[in-house]
Amino acid sequence: MAKRDYYEILGVSRNASEAEIKKAYRQMAIKYHPDKNPGNKEAEEKFKEAAEAYEVLSNAEKKSRYDQFGHQGMNSGGYGGGSHMNMEDIFSQFGDIFGGHNPFESFFGGGGGQRAGGRRVNRGTNLRIKVKLDLKEIANGVEKKIKVSKKVACHTCHGSGAQGSNSFSKCPNCKGSGQVRRVTNTILGQMQTVTTCNVCNGEGQVIANICKTCHGSGIEQGEETINIPIPAGVADGMQLNVSGKGNMGERNGVPGDLLIVIDEIEDPQLKRDGDNLLFDLYITFVDAALGTQAEVPTVDGKAKIKIEPGTQGGKVLRLKGKGLPRVNSYHKGDLLVNINVWTPQQLSAEEKKILEKLRDSENFKPKPGKGDKSFFEKMKEFFN
Repeated sequence: MAKRDYYEILGVSRNASEAEIKKAYRQMAIKYHPDKNPGNKEAEEKFKEAAEAYEVLSNAEKKSRYDQFGHQGMNSGGYGGGSHMNMEDIFSQFGDIFGGHNPFESFFGGGGGQRAGGRRVNRGTNLRIKVKLDLKEIANGVEKKIKVSKKVACHTCHGSGAQGSNSFSKCPNCKGSGQVRRVTNTILGQMQTVTTCNVCNGEGQVIANICKTCHGSGIEQGEETINIPIPAGVADGMQLNVSGKGNMGERNGVPGDLLIVIDEIEDPQLKRDGDNLLFDLYITFVDAALGTQAEVPTVDGKAKIKIEPGTQGGKVLRLKGKGLPRVNSYHKGDLLVNINVWTPQQLSAEEKKILEKLRDSENFKPKPGKGDKSFFEKMKEFFN
């Protein structure tokens, strides 16, 4: 099933401000929150759908990519626009929308973006790296093996942050729940509120003896070699998302994402224009007049083309399907060959004599026909 437009999901225009997008998401999140609609699968799906839309539209880079490429730019071979998100992801990532906690916890006792039992999950930060690709790699897709410097689980405590397994104890303030519940009397009756424990920061446990290697954080600087499959048809500046391959979260937390920014290496012969490739072919005046065969470069090698007798400079030949593929599509662009007739700049005395004899020949006088199109008309025809 085709995904709905993110702007349509949140009910905002494409020119909506950051504040308008945030407000629209908050209203939808409150309306379809699972705690407010227990057992309602449709409401849960709409809640996830709204979170996915907000994840993209609230991020300037993702929003720009979505505006340019639509859903194809967000989901490329397993990369991201949020379709992999579960309820825990949503609560942990968008808690700031509700002031840092789940507003329904105080009414429905929900667990929000926290582990079972209310304990907080520490999420690692995202990493962004550039990957250089040449035109052939872009045309066919490629898998890159890249060594990434990142925060990894501490090798001594295996990410726990403690000196040993006996170094943990239940938080005395929240009794291991990670949350503190308070009941206050109001004119409307008793009101229960739930906040994150300020002693253990929502983890439900405290460390008596911290790890001496990582000083209790559970993470250290390390590196990982990651295989990154890049789909065919990506473009310079496009950003792909590899979920869970960013920095490790503190104390066995959830790792962030690895953001791959495409850096396209300029080809010395072929120029890119969207899905199409452009090539300037220079031929002699004689070849243009008599006709010939020529070889032109393509992404995968060379192709032979026929130059018809009487070919004029500026003529564009189209090689169907010899361009670049579109991401997540069967569509392929074309290779457009622009014919340039080379005028010699230095002539021998004998060459000048020959050309002087031909100067007044009737066949050498320009005779543009009614069907001949101007340069601008040709460009409009090929690129629109």
